[in-house]
Amino acid sequence: MEEPITEKIFSLEAIDYTRFWGDNDKVLDFVRILFPKLKLIARGDMLKAVGSAEDIDHFEGKLLSMKEHYDKVGNLNENVVMQIFESGGTHPDAETHDEILVHGRNGLLIRARTANQKRLVQEVNNNDMVFAIGPAGTGKTYTAVALAVRALKNKEIRRIILTRPAVEAGENLGFLPGDLRDKLDPYLQPLYDALRDMIPQQKLLSYWEDNTIEIAPLAFMRGRTLDNAFVILDEAQNATASQLKMFLTRMGRNAKFIITGDITQIDLPRHQQSGLVQATRILEGIKGISIVQLDKSDVIRHKLVTKIIRAYDRAADPAFNNPPSSQEESSASPQSDPTND
Repeated sequence: MEEPITEKIFSLEAIDYTRFWGDNDKVLDFVRILFPKLKLIARGDMLKAVGSAEDIDHFEGKLLSMKEHYDKVGNLNENVVMQIFESGGTHPDAETHDEILVHGRNGLLIRARTANQKRLVQEVNNNDMVFAIGPAGTGKTYTAVALAVRALKNKEIRRIILTRPAVEAGENLGFLPGDLRDKLDPYLQPLYDALRDMIPQQKLLSYWEDNTIEIAPLAFMRGRTLDNAFVILDEAQNATASQLKMFLTRMGRNAKFIITGDITQIDLPRHQQSGLVQATRILEGIKGISIVQLDKSDVIRHKLVTKIIRAYDRAADPAFNNPPSSQEESSASPQSDPTND
């Protein structure tokens, strides 16, 4: 038996129609696609939903979350609507605004998405120095940058400093044209990308100009004391033991340090030990320092990235590189059956 059709009218007072529903009702049309069983009719500051009571209740919860987002940020777009729609439950989002790290550009909600990313956020809240270690695509750097931007917006610190060792990952950049900054930019691109997601372009440029946000190679940290700063060392697996000790001892008053790295991708010469590997062994157990391990379950890039990581893990197994000899294979395989020839 089909549910009876009902209708409900929602008030959208004090909302700028264009900023809420988008130019030419793009956002409203997207909402209609997400709720195909409902008929949605917008008239000024009123919205009428026609359909089953269950579908209207589901829609009401999501609409409330959309209005909460609009009240906080001042606009709405398809990306935000999809994030709200995909959240669990049929009531307003269980996710609170405390779980959102940064309101990024174009309404992007930036938050920890996996269990270990959420643990990273918690450990940074509770400790002044945190090591985040894991394979590519686990969101180490992105989450760290989001935490730094949040701290800057909340005026918890005065500046953000992002650094990484200038170690060439199997490539020679020495002959690239330009000055030192031009040569270093390829190394620092992941940090630029994360910042551009989180801060409007003009504001980001002003931060760079007045050194509120500073991006520099690890070697430039020597001799400095980093006060009132949120400092991120990225790709720390490529810092030598002496470099990492130098960096860790730059910590000043009211500072937060996050050190990220992937110990499976060390590009140092064979005779040099990774400072990250050494530091996590030496510093483990010190109060105020936390070590968070991320793994394949935290990969949030393309699904193929997880498969690639697993394939390389299998290739690292000695059994992969030392297959059984033909004699062993013949002794292990069942005897041929003449009746099957």
